[in-house]
Formats: sequence, structure tokens, C-alpha cells
Amino acid sequence: MKYNNIKSFLCGSLLLLAGASLTSCTDWLDKDPDSIIAEDEAFKNFKNFQGYVEEIYSKIPSKEMVNYCTAWNFGDDAVHNPEGYAHMDHQVDLGNYRNWYTNSQCWLNGDRSSLWKNSWYCIRKCNMGIENIGSLVGTDEERDLLLGQMYFFRAWWHFELMCYFGGLPYIDKAFVDGHIPELPRLSFQECADRCAEDFERAAELLPMDPADWDDTNVSRDNSLADQTHSKNQFRVNKFMALCYLGKCYLWAGSPLMKEFEKWNKGGQPVLLGASQNGKTYDYDEAYCKKAAEALGRALDLVAKGQVTYKLAEFKYADVYNHEEKSEDLKNKTYSGIFYTVSDGWKMPGVDEAIFRGSHPGANSSNWNCAKIFGPKVAGIVEHDNIIHHPTGNLIDQYGMANGQPIYLIENGHYVINPKAEWDPTHPYKGRDPRFYHDIVFDGFHYVLKTENLNEAQKPHEYCSLYTGGAMRSVDNGSSTGYFIQKLVPHQCNIGDKWYDYGMALQTYLPYMRLADVYLMFAEAMAGFEHEVGKLKQKTTYCPSYSAVEAINALRDRVGMEGVQDNFLDTREHFLDEVRRERAVELSFEGFRWCDLQRWLLLTEPPYTEKYSHEFERMQKDSWFKKNDPKDAEVANFHHKTLIKRHLEAKHYWFPFPEKDVYLYKGFKQNPGW
Repeated sequence: MKYNNIKSFLCGSLLLLAGASLTSCTDWLDKDPDSIIAEDEAFKNFKNFQGYVEEIYSKIPSKEMVNYCTAWNFGDDAVHNPEGYAHMDHQVDLGNYRNWYTNSQCWLNGDRSSLWKNSWYCIRKCNMGIENIGSLVGTDEERDLLLGQMYFFRAWWHFELMCYFGGLPYIDKAFVDGHIPELPRLSFQECADRCAEDFERAAELLPMDPADWDDTNVSRDNSLADQTHSKNQFRVNKFMALCYLGKCYLWAGSPLMKEFEKWNKGGQPVLLGASQNGKTYDYDEAYCKKAAEALGRALDLVAKGQVTYKLAEFKYADVYNHEEKSEDLKNKTYSGIFYTVSDGWKMPGVDEAIFRGSHPGANSSNWNCAKIFGPKVAGIVEHDNIIHHPTGNLIDQYGMANGQPIYLIENGHYVINPKAEWDPTHPYKGRDPRFYHDIVFDGFHYVLKTENLNEAQKPHEYCSLYTGGAMRSVDNGSSTGYFIQKLVPHQCNIGDKWYDYGMALQTYLPYMRLADVYLMFAEAMAGFEHEVGKLKQKTTYCPSYSAVEAINALRDRVGMEGVQDNFLDTREHFLDEVRRERAVELSFEGFRWCDLQRWLLLTEPPYTEKYSHEFERMQKDSWFKKNDPKDAEVANFHHKTLIKRHLEAKHYWFPFPEKDVYLYKGFKQNPGW
């Protein structure tokens, strides 16, 4: 069956897939596609019913693996070289949002993994399962576990769609074939309320975290125990539902969603000029209080050791090469959130990842994301010339180790912050330690095993990313002066060969990790608390952390100074630092567009500009063989505009496919489209 629009997903015939046994999310992918059984079989007992639910886990899109080379950073943080201009991130730069309908490289509607298609399919699966829970012959615990998963997923799929398309009809029934459900579009806030109800139901029914799943009778005592025990790390749980409840409320309380309520009531929202008229700081206080309560409860559980989630450690003997301080930290530090190597294709995430999809399988990274972040000059990184690299804008978000940002934004322009003590003749000295972990910059020792290089490749052992350098080619190098190695290690190159099968490189981007919960809590508190002094104090929302302490927990992890006093004088200044901290901590993880969008900054300068860093190298190439590249001296360091985004108010939301908005009168298109 071809699913061409919402109606097909909500009303079409649905094949009921049920596993022969309850297995981990990963094992479901190995099921025979012909294992299709009738409805009365799918829902009759826990084993079959859970098999039915397992497919939902497998439908969670992997942003990195939609196709052979994808793009998921739609904000001002990254850019493709020209060979990748057909990808969705560049189409967003052009304002061509409609391209998401047909772009096979876009995770919103990709060939292999599609948020749009999978959402409607899985929402229907959830509704069918909830409606058939009465058919289950089983225990109360089994019933609760099944319902908890389905309520969570019904909310999660709706929420992910809402982030890009705004409010939706909230689908809580499995409609009969051929019937078009003429449900009105709810506002974002109305839809968020419905999501929140389901997240709260899920939180009431599910175990606290993966370890508690192992403690259930289902996992521990019955004939399925050998297949499920200690294999529940990807399953949804109470803590996860609590975190998403807080996120749902924070998004509903964000400036765009508050302002956009005018459109839903027949008025006209003011979406332009938010940084000048102050609307970028205008949150819905009631929603932010609800967000702070949910997120604060979650952080309190972490602080008291009542869940197994914790921040990954940032302990490196060599941060450039992601070399841990000891062997027992291998794949367990900050890098292990995003990739593992030489560990049997182990799923990344360590104890920090909260929500992930299914295990992508062996060698999947090699054919997807492992080769899209480094230089293609002389074939240093194999495959085609498509490269995903950071903008100068994002590099400038990484401040100094003293806790100060390099730049302040005044009237839509960057001005140097004198308290940063940043020296433009030594631009990489004294930076936020995450900069050295995440970013490849000029003089970086890129290829460690030079014996595998041919004569044409050997001159590129060290990165030449100064203006006019060999790796500054727009076609096969970096137009901005930087490469990314946060998500994929720089050793994925022709010399070190970490993308080869024998290295067992596994990559995965989590949808939510614990650091994000700290960030969201701080923002939610500042969203309703106007007295900056109270942001320094612990409250009933979270007895373990104040808003300031939540941000400082992330900075303490990497060994840098906390939020400085000049950002604790006003609520607005503190919010500026929270937002910068999000840009750095969550860089390249696919959140930047949604953040700029909900803060009403997507159309505001300087966020509409993507620029490079241009400079002259003052040392000879041989200097870098004996010295740390961060100590290098440069001259004439400046910005150069590469792309200017001409975005309008309509670009705050993606458009719905035309065939869907013509289904019935109540399903209206987003404004401007």
C-alpha cells in the first residue's frame, strides 16, 4: 500500500506485525517480514502484543542514516559544500522549505527513514493497540507496560511533528478505512496539552528507568526473561516520559508558540523584529512553570541517584584524538555519547542518552555518516566530495574557558566582549574545552598513521585551514575554515581507517540526553522567574539545582568557569547565556533550527548569516609538528559572509503537503504557504 497523505495513515488498512516473542528493540529488526498475523492473535497475550509494539521502536528515524549522506542541521550552525547543495539544509538556506516533500536525503521524509510517514503510521498503531487492550489476557503489570509505551509514543510522534509543522489534529482514535476524520488543527499549545496528558499517563504506568524494566515480572520471572533481561536500555520509561513532559511544556511556553496563539484566534502574530521589540524573551509563564516542575523533578532524581542516567565524563589524555585518560573509560566518555569504536558495534550514548531509536546494525555508519565530515582533498577521506562542516557563527558560540563569550550581540551585530580576553592573533587559545573536542581547526594533526598515505596525500597530514590553504577549497575542503569531529572522529580517514569494518565504528545521534534536561530546566526557570536573584537559588521545582547551577553543572564537567556575574545582572542576560550554552553543548545534534525558531530569532540578524573565518598563518608548516595548534599565531583574522538567508515570517514553520491541506476545510495550511 502506498501512503500518500495523512488520510492513508490514519484510515488505511494496517498490517498487524507481531513478534513470536518479546525481544529487545534491536532484535525486532531481525523478524521475518512475512510474520503477519491476524488482529485477534496480535493482541491476545503479552508476548504477541509487545511484538506489535516493538515495530514502533524500529520506526524511530535515525537522522544520520536516512540515506547515504544526510543533512539534519537546518540552523546557522553548519553548511554543506556545493556538491551537497541539493540537501535539505541548503534548501532551508534558500527558503525552499517545500523541498522537504521530495528530498530523499531529508529525515523529515527520507527514503529509508521518514519522520512524516512513520509518525502517522505509528500513531495509528498506538491507537489500535490502546483500543484493543481489552483483548489482552494477562496481568495488570503487563497491561500497564503496554499502555505506558503506547501513550508515550502517541505523544512523542505528535510532538516531533509539531516542532516543524506547528499544531496538529491530535489523533487518539484508529479511524475506519475510507473515513476522513475531519478533525480541526489544534494550536501548538492545545496540542501540547494533549501530548502532556499522554506523557503523564505513560509516566504513571512505566518503570522508572531501564534498570527497573529489568526488575519487572515480565523481564525477570517468566519464559521471556532470557530474551529481555539487561536488554531494556532503549525502552521508554517513567524518567523519559517526565523529561519529555517538561520539554513539551517548555516548547509550548516559548516565544514563538506564545505569539502564534494570535493566529489560532484569528489575529496576526508579530514574528519579525523579535530581538528589537523584546518578544524573544516573552515566554508563556504558566507553561514554563509546568516545564520547570517536570524537568526539576527529573534532575532531582538524577542528583539523588534514583535513576541510572548521569552525565558522561570529560576525561581525556588527548582531547584532539578523543583519547581517554584510562582504558576503563573507553567509549564511556563524552565522545561515547555519539560514537563507539572497537567495541562490537556497541550503541553510543553511555549513561547520558535518554531517548534513542533502535540499534542501526553492524557497519551502518560506514555507508552513511562516517565519511561526510572531513576533507576530501587528495582522497584523505574517501567517497564523494560532499562535506558537512561548521559555520564561523557556530565556532564563535564556543567562548573562553573563563566562562565569557567572545562576542556579544548588539543591534543585530557581533561586538567583541572585552571581558573574554580573547586575542584575535591567537584565536584558538584558552577556548571552551569542548571546542578542542568538537572542532578540527588549522594545524590540527588529522592523519595519525601516515604510512597508509600515498605521495599526494602525505602533505595533508596536518590541516591547512588558513585562507588560501590546501584544505580551504570550496569543492573538497572547508569553505569556513573548520571541520566537525564531535559526531565522527577525525581518524575516519584513508590513513587511520577508523571507518573500516574491523574498527566496528558505530554512530548514533540521541533525540534527548541528560545535558539537554539541565539546559531546559534553566531556560524554563528563566521563562517565568523575572528576578534574576531567584535564578541563583534552589526552589521547590528542583531542590538539588538552581537554574544557574544547572548550567554550571555542564561547565564543571568540562573544567571551565561557570556563568559569569555580568550575565547574572538581568534575566535577559542570563537567558542569552543559556541559549549560547545550548548552541555549544548541543552543537550539530539537530536542535539549533528548532531553538532559533521557538525563540523568534530565525529571521533575525545575525542569525540569518552564515560566515567563514579568514586569516593568515604566521608559522611554517613544520612548526605544527612540535607545537600545539591552539598556540599558533595568525594575522588579519576576520569574518566573510558566505550565505545570507532571506527568510520571512512564513519560514517559522514548514508547509504541509498540499494534498493534505485540501482534505477538508478544518485542516488549514501554515500561514504564507
